[in-house]
Amino acid sequence: MTDRSKHNWRGYALIAPAAIYLAVFALAPIVFAGWMSLHRWHLLKPERPFVGLANFITLAQDPFFRNAVWNTLVFVAVGVPLSVVSSLLVAALVSQPLRGVGLFRTVFYVPAVCSQVAISMVWTWILMPTNGLANSILAGWNALLDGVHVQGLHFATDTNFLERPGFAMASLVAMFMWIGLGPRMIIFVAGIQNIPETLYEAAVLDGCTTWRKFRHVTLPLLLPTTLFVLVTTTIAAFQIFTPVFMLTRGGPQRSTDVVLYHIYAEAWQKLEAGMASAMSFVLLAMILVVSAAQFRMLRHGDGEEAAE
Repeated sequence: MTDRSKHNWRGYALIAPAAIYLAVFALAPIVFAGWMSLHRWHLLKPERPFVGLANFITLAQDPFFRNAVWNTLVFVAVGVPLSVVSSLLVAALVSQPLRGVGLFRTVFYVPAVCSQVAISMVWTWILMPTNGLANSILAGWNALLDGVHVQGLHFATDTNFLERPGFAMASLVAMFMWIGLGPRMIIFVAGIQNIPETLYEAAVLDGCTTWRKFRHVTLPLLLPTTLFVLVTTTIAAFQIFTPVFMLTRGGPQRSTDVVLYHIYAEAWQKLEAGMASAMSFVLLAMILVVSAAQFRMLRHGDGEEAAE
């Protein structure tokens, strides 16, 4: 055996544990889920007949599943851009050489290390219709307006945010932004710190304002970082579950019934594992299509920047 072959076998031996782990806990479940999606698979019934693509055809005709798909797309379309932009702006602020900036980075990162269940309980208190923080802030705003004798800008202080469709979805988007702000901010800070300072100095000599430096130096050089944050945030948005389960249970009026929660209800409430597996593959297809479109869009934009 040659020295090169010995080194190859050593490499294979080192990656074998990870490869076995992925095969057993990632690849095998995907294959098994694909097999279940082709059967009428009830968890409590021994008969599991092969039905081919019937489960997928049923999903295409199911108005409740189409509603879940629509809610998921709305959540992604609203939550992802807001999350990425807010994280980028916060990263730009905490990247400034200011005293105490490390404390602010820590504060912004804290939600990322907390349990989503605990965070959901906190948000339940924030959104309570009577003594919740949100309504208390609105009450304080109304009192301020009354103190300066301003009329017409008052808000209701008994709003049940989780029982009104528009407010419920907006609440989930706000919670999603808050939970993931820290990790996305840290990634953007790392990207900003890798930009050579000489480029900013050259921009200053050319008379660039702070906004133009951000627009023409920071943003183009952060494009690979932005692509990574955008794709990972999109995947997380498609997989939103814990806030929905804890705050709304898909309500009100199915306005927050997203695909992953619909899968949970189908599998563990109706016990229809075959249909739930089919839904999982529809969700996987949605993630792949949207992620591929984002790669194509940002790479095309990068090519245009380079051409200019």
